[in-house]
Order: sequence, then structure tokens, then C-alpha cells
Amino acid sequence: MNALLLIAHGSRRAEANADLEFVADAMRQRGRYPIVQVSYLELAEPSIPAGGELCVQRGATRVTMLPYFLSPGVHVRDDMEELRTELAAKFPAVLFRLAEPLGRHPLLLDVVEQRASEAESK
Repeated sequence: MNALLLIAHGSRRAEANADLEFVADAMRQRGRYPIVQVSYLELAEPSIPAGGELCVQRGATRVTMLPYFLSPGVHVRDDMEELRTELAAKFPAVLFRLAEPLGRHPLLLDVVEQRASEAESK
């Protein structure tokens, strides 16, 4: 069973973390992933290891770890790869894959343009 583990930096402000919950809810409604779990690098719960474990507890055999980040900085390239390796070692029967961050995806250009247009119309 496939799972999507969404990963954000995390914040002490609940409203900041609510954005990832919104994305998770929308992904659940799309139905492609039977399991959609949020997780945070720091400052919020569940942590990435705890989120990965929740996916496994729910029956995941394949977990796609998706960094909800705009750029592939140290957190994405180093920290998340290390966490992926740790989860794979803890759950050897489960395939953990790390997706690219959102960063340079061409559809983000549409979002940037839309946000700029919204600001200009105020």
C-alpha cells in the first residue's frame, strides 16, 4: 500500500502548520494515496520518524517522502536523506523514497504569477 509522507519545516505557530494539514486533506480527497501523513522537521509534531512510523502502522509498504520545501537546501539534501535511510533501516520491508522539493516545478510559476496578480488588483 502506498503512503505519502508530507514533510514541512514546522513552526511553533499552529496556523503555519495548518497549511500542511490543508494540503494533506486535499491529497486524501484526491484518493491516489490510501495513506497521507504530515510530519515536521522540527518545532511541531509528529516528527519525520514518527510520521514514517505512523505510515507503516497503517499498512504502508511504500512511503514517498515529499519535502514541502521550495529549495533543496541542507535540510532537504542531507537531513531528509539521513532520515530516509534511518526509516528504511528500521522498517526493512518498507520502501522509503525521497521526492524532490517543490522548488523548480513549472506549475509554481503559475502560482507566483497568480499571487502577483492578486496583489496588483488590491
